[in-house]
Amino acid sequence: MKNLLALPLILIGLTACENTWLPKPTGYNKIDLPNHSFEKLSGDYPYELDFSAASQVEPDSFNLAEKAWINLNYKDFGAKVHLTYKKIGEGNAEFETLSNDAFKLTAKHQIKAYGIEEGVLITPNGYTAVVAELSGEVPTQFQFFVTDSTHHFLRGALYFNTAMKNDSLAPVIEYIKIDMTHLMNSVKFID
Repeated sequence: MKNLLALPLILIGLTACENTWLPKPTGYNKIDLPNHSFEKLSGDYPYELDFSAASQVEPDSFNLAEKAWINLNYKDFGAKVHLTYKKIGEGNAEFETLSNDAFKLTAKHQIKAYGIEEGVLITPNGYTAVVAELSGEVPTQFQFFVTDSTHHFLRGALYFNTAMKNDSLAPVIEYIKIDMTHLMNSVKFID
């Protein structure tokens, strides 16, 4: 009789200790994004603009001969916005050449891009801005140019210094896109 009572207790004891282990889902670091604030660009440039206080203005080391080319370095995020400027006409490049080059640079990413959305807008200062948003595992997720189409052409592109997946970078990409939109809307060319 004792054995019959002990058997159910042993069975309950064996089944009660059973654990089901599940792996933890992959986690990502939390990214603390600062509030958006902007500063006026100072220096001898043929344009004025507001840039993000979260970035630092640096000369473009790729082409030191072009004094109006700058980078906005987001050191905390490992990102840079490359800004290139060209004067149009009077012995300089023509608008059609510069705009075609900008579209070609964007189109080079079609190999890896899931999609490219382009839009045209008019800035508060009356300039035309063309924006390209790229999705997928591309090195640049946001590009633009602002122009008066007769004298000035400013192009910008966002690049990251990392090979992380863009879905991991999505909050930072969205943050910088807001900064770049503000930058485009604040551009004023100096004649």
